[in-house]
Amino acid sequence: MKISLIVAKAQNNVIGKDNSLVWKLSADLRHFKSTTTGHHLIMGRKTFESTEKPLPNRTSVVITRNKKYTVPDGHHVVTDLKEAIAICKKKQLEKIFISGGGEIYKMALPLVDEMIITEVNAQPDGDTYFPEINWSEWDIVSSVHHDADEKNEFSFDINTYIRK
Repeated sequence: MKISLIVAKAQNNVIGKDNSLVWKLSADLRHFKSTTTGHHLIMGRKTFESTEKPLPNRTSVVITRNKKYTVPDGHHVVTDLKEAIAICKKKQLEKIFISGGGEIYKMALPLVDEMIITEVNAQPDGDTYFPEINWSEWDIVSSVHHDADEKNEFSFDINTYIRK
């Protein structure tokens, strides 16, 4: 099973503020949807709650310390990343996505095989950050540039990295 991490991060590693995105990037949201549709998304409770409901055509695996937390049928609640990955392995999935937030990314980074990072050309204020990466462990295999326009507040690059 391939473990892929997907994130949009600013040049200063900001990924969010007040449990929300800090930019409007229509093309990146379309990319996220097309990339993750049909897959399992592992995320923290705050990230799950920021979407207001499970994302269509994806299975959410929500990590929380709250053992009484509930999600709609067909989705899962777990207490740690190891348990989340075990659920996906048991289902014999080909690929899963780690989709946030900051603490989940930090825990998952040593385990992921691939990172799909939207690198936003901005330095916004935020309260949630993507962890520092040891770039010597990664090779870039694709990059797609998007210019800022009426639907994309900033220019950005969608870069895919694989572990060396």
